Amino acid sequence: MYVEELSSIIEDEYDFVLRNIPIYSKRNRLVGEIDLMGIKDDKIDVYEVKCSHRIVKAQKQLKKIKKYYKDKVRNTFFFCGESGALLSV
Repeated sequence: MYVEELSSIIEDEYDFVLRNIPIYSKRNRLVGEIDLMGIKDDKIDVYEVKCSHRIVKAQKQLKKIKKYYKDKVRNTFFFCGESGALLSV
């Protein structure tokens, strides 16, 4: 629900907005999922969505995503669905 809400807010800022993207390890195991990814000019902005304000867990997940995508990630954000706050991480 919150992913859809945030997606509708940010979709005008990007060329593409992708939702619920699985991340696989080299052994082809599912290691995580990106809630929202905005792509513009070959750079990626990643959004981690949580129901409540659990920014520490979101930071850990965003760190993994940055490692996976290396130099393509431009910005990372945390969206708290409960309060509607969008924070840059």
